[in-house]
Amino acid sequence: MNSVPAPPTILAVANQKGGVAKTTSVASIGAALAERGQSVLLVDLDPQACLTFSLGIDPEDLELSVHHVLTKGTAVGEVIIATDDGVDLLPATIELARAEADLLTRTGREHVLRGVMEDLQAAGTHYDWVLLDCPPSLGVLTVAALTAADGVLIPLQCETLSHRGVGQLLDTVHDVRRFTNRDLAVWGVLPTLYDGRTNHARAVLDTISETYELEVVEPPIPKTIKFAEAPAAGRSILATSRTSKGAEAYREVAGALIARAAR
Repeated sequence: MNSVPAPPTILAVANQKGGVAKTTSVASIGAALAERGQSVLLVDLDPQACLTFSLGIDPEDLELSVHHVLTKGTAVGEVIIATDDGVDLLPATIELARAEADLLTRTGREHVLRGVMEDLQAAGTHYDWVLLDCPPSLGVLTVAALTAADGVLIPLQCETLSHRGVGQLLDTVHDVRRFTNRDLAVWGVLPTLYDGRTNHARAVLDTISETYELEVVEPPIPKTIKFAEAPAAGRSILATSRTSKGAEAYREVAGALIARAAR
């Protein structure tokens, strides 16, 4: 008798504020999980397609993308691409901006991504992890991601203003729990662009965990130019700058997430 593989751990990486290293975190955590022998699918849900581009794929060259899976019923297996970082990608193109409008009028739109994940499992495609790179908004696509996810990780720049949006995101999480996914767990805040030399950065971290009673996923991801260089090479920092502090920090975060998933 064939045993059915366990479903993947689905983690939404979300913050409606842009510029918090969300996409960098998805690419780097994905690569770090793959280094540990985990099979990983990354899903680009941002119409700007930054994740797709940063993994060395030009969105303009793609005929099929996550847009076709969500709105046209294209089989997800036809769209997934293998990348040089050892992770698979469900890519995005600018067409995804239309998906938001297309889905608005659709019944059950919140469940559209969960259905795709179930189809993947039913087709016998197994991943240990699926990471969802949410768009920088709290629209239909983010709600669909939260509805499909087991947990949500909130990357947060260690600056005063950046944590004002956390409350709004947590309100959305609360609504999703009430209406579409009662099992959604907040896995915590991932501090990014962290400058350990300033007291301010550490103070912001402390306020966040106190104000929102959220776990802080350690270690904080340091601010480094190496992150800016990686997407230009079409790889994650784990490939372009293997021994850098940033790469090491993401490896530790991946270890912490594996431990969290086992809880």
